Amino acid sequence: MDRAAESEFSEFMHSRWLQLLRLGFVLTGDTGLAEDLAQTALARAYASWPRIRRAWDPDAYVRRVMVNANHSWFRKRRVAEQLTGMVPEPAPVEPVGGCDDRVVLMGALMSLPVGQRSVLVLRFWLDMTEAQVAETLGCSVGNVKSQAARALARLRAGTDLGEEVSREQL
Repeated sequence: MDRAAESEFSEFMHSRWLQLLRLGFVLTGDTGLAEDLAQTALARAYASWPRIRRAWDPDAYVRRVMVNANHSWFRKRRVAEQLTGMVPEPAPVEPVGGCDDRVVLMGALMSLPVGQRSVLVLRFWLDMTEAQVAETLGCSVGNVKSQAARALARLRAGTDLGEEVSREQL
């Protein structure tokens, strides 16, 4: 990679780091795993930077890598549980912003299946359109809509917030 491309990637990485950490935290509920996800995504972006910056949206690429890496780690953990018969301790949900409702909401998000959580995070936390979420996850718009509806229904049914959990709070 030439010097200009390295400088451009360095600027991209520094300007997106906090945003990637937030996305990783909402996907995993753990700051350590969030950092790992962000580093994995940036390492893959660096390896393909000349191609990514010319042909595609770097932000979309990095988000997709993070979501896919999180799904992959989740599958590996599930296989390990089946092989060992032991379920690992869930990561504690750290308070975000000190708001009690947000703590409850983060706990509820962590109880969702990874796919539903990914759809909600991309759709409502990052304010992406259904088409953008579908492209990021590599699925249909209909799948995004049904996953979001199921996840929101599950959140409403399983939290102390009841009907107050709405798209605006996500």
